[in-house]
Order: sequence, then C-alpha cells, then structure tokens
Amino acid sequence: MAAPPGSSTQGGTPGTPRVLRAMNDRAALELLAAHGPLTRTRLGELTGLSKPTASQLLTRLESVGLVRTTGNVTGRPGPNAQLYEIDPAAAHVAALAVDQEGITAAVADITGQVAGEHRVTAPATDESLTNRTGELVAEAVDGALAAAGLGRDDLHSTVIGTPGALDPRTGKLRYAPHLPGWQSRTLRDELAEVLHTPIVIENDVNLAAIAEQHHGTAQDFDDFALVWADEGVGAAIVLGGTLLRGATGGAGEIGYMPLPGAPLARGGPDAAARPDGGGGFQMLVGSPAVVELARDHGIDAPTATKALAAARRTPGAGDEVLTELARRLATGLASVVAVVDPELVVLSGEVAQAGGDRLRQLVEVEMTGLALPRPQLRISELEGDPILIGALRTAVADARQTVFDTARFDA
Repeated sequence: MAAPPGSSTQGGTPGTPRVLRAMNDRAALELLAAHGPLTRTRLGELTGLSKPTASQLLTRLESVGLVRTTGNVTGRPGPNAQLYEIDPAAAHVAALAVDQEGITAAVADITGQVAGEHRVTAPATDESLTNRTGELVAEAVDGALAAAGLGRDDLHSTVIGTPGALDPRTGKLRYAPHLPGWQSRTLRDELAEVLHTPIVIENDVNLAAIAEQHHGTAQDFDDFALVWADEGVGAAIVLGGTLLRGATGGAGEIGYMPLPGAPLARGGPDAAARPDGGGGFQMLVGSPAVVELARDHGIDAPTATKALAAARRTPGAGDEVLTELARRLATGLASVVAVVDPELVVLSGEVAQAGGDRLRQLVEVEMTGLALPRPQLRISELEGDPILIGALRTAVADARQTVFDTARFDA
C-alpha cells in the first residue's frame, strides 16, 4: 500500500514526500478504522511499509491526535507488542432521522461508536411548529450531545435523513408535502448556521439502503433494491454498488407509483398533508392501508404492527389479510424488478418487519410465474433504526474524508 518511489498522485501531479506521507497516513488510518487495534508490525504488513517507517507514521499520527495506544498483545513469545487504534475523540458527528412525529438525533465518534441519543416530539400536523425547524433540530442535537457529554463545538458534520429528497437544482425538499416545516429553499444553509457544521440532507430510504449495504443483508450485493413499507412507502436502488438518485433526487419514490386499485397521486392542497399525495402504491401497502385492510377482514388494530401480528395468529381472516397484502406488494415489486433487475430485494419498514418471513414467502409465491427476473427476496434483519444507522455511516464516512487527510497539518 506504500506508494513506490517516483509514483504520481491522481491527475498527473508528481509525487512529493508530503503527498506520499499523507497517502500512507490515510491508508493506515483506514486500516485501523476497518480492523480495530493493530500492532506496528501488523500495520506494516498490511500497508507494505517498513518497520521504521510504520513506527514514524504511528508516532506522527499520535502526535496530531488521530491515533492512540490501547494496551498490549500478550500471551506470545517475546516482548509484548503495543496496540494502536483510532483516537475516538478525533472527531464527532451528528445523525438525525426525521419522521411525521418528531426528530431522533444520535452523536457518534469518528469510529462510529454512538455516544448519545435524543428524541424530540414534533408532530408534522402541529402548525405551531412549522417555522421552528431549525430550533427543533438544534434541540434534538443538543440533547444527544448532552447525553454524550459533548457540546456543539465538538461536532464535525451532520447528516439528516428525511422523507422526500433535496432537489440538487433548487435546494428544495421534494416528495415530502407532509413535512411543511422542511420546505424552505435555504433549509440546508439555515440548519448549517444553527449547528455550525456542514449539513447533508439525504432521503431516509436511501440511508436505510446504505445501512443494509454496509451492515445488513445486502453486504454481499452490488445490485439491490430496498423497498420500505411503513407510514410512508419508498425504495432505494443500488446498481454497481452506487446509489441511484435521479435528476431531482427522487429516484425510488415508488409510493407515488400508479397501480391498479389505487387512485393516481396528484398534487394540490388536499394531498399536501399526506405522505402518499392522495394516491399510488402507498395507498395499497403503507401502514394506514394495512390497518384498513385488516379491519375489512374483521381484525381491528390501531397500528400495522398489531394488525399483522393479529393476522398471523388468526386462521382464515388473517390468512386472507396476509395473502392480499402479499399480492399488493408483489404487484409493486414487479414494476421495480422489471425496470432495474436487481439481484436482491430487501423488504424493510414497519409493514415488512411485522409481516416477517411469512409475508416474504407469500410475496415470493405471488411473484412466481411472472415473466420477470427472480431476485432474492429478504426481510431486513438490522437491529435499531435503519435510517439513523445509515445517517451515522454517511456522517462518519464524510468526516473521515477530512479528518484523515494529514496534509492539512502541513499547510
């Protein structure tokens, strides 16, 4: 991994000792981040650096607060070898997940270890909160920082997951009419001014897919789709290992997708308060639709989770609920599969989790025989909030791009 003599950096710029040193530093830091504590000898083996050079590198990284010692390797012949690890205090990041009922914030160190969390209740239907978005975000972040024993000055960057998507051309949050306080065209700048960190606003289902890609059931797949069935319905498409976003950031907004049995999703004031825009696929498989479907079959429950739990233990009527829901899901999935041909489809969100493997099997049965590719179909097995996990993963990765660049110390 060490750069050979006479090598060049990207773009044809001749290699210099400063540039090559920074490249080796980053390589070592990435290895420590991926593997955990390593000895000087092992780090040298992984990077291709000589023992003296590896020693100098670790001394340099320790002096600038990026690496620290963490005990010794024992139980083997010879002197005990010192272990080195990323210093968690090198940087901290914030991640937020926004939904119709509030904002959840988490703070993690540069290794990805969560240090504090906080939840702020903020119903989207409460008109008094419409102009308080920055204040609510700050309250959520400050609560997580307090739980971690940190302050705003400790934050390096922030990633926020929301329904909808930030249009890169206009800066406006699209496909989320049910979040009225998040519609400002200058939202990102406003939040950056409040928190004093760079802000990334990302689609929540895209973040759930990032979580699956790095920590979940999609780790071994370069081409997959995550279908999120919850209060809102959406999809994230990953092709060749890269997240597909679309021209307006709206790739995967399948909740609006026209399907038989559902009215078309249209705009207007009547649709503005609804995440489905008043029509489309979401009206067939979103959480409210599942509650209504169960009620139509004599199963009365307040939430989709409870409705599907009751359906699983109710012969006859419950079987009908699950079969009909599987048919609806399969109809929407068929459109996704026909267009992007993923190797894997991951089902996530409240509806998928509550339906479990029985629902997955019924969806597979419904898709059998269709003149389409047959991707593997799995239920997400991530523990915790996938959106928050994906936001933390993104925030940590973004922070490392800057923090692990030791050339800044030579500037």
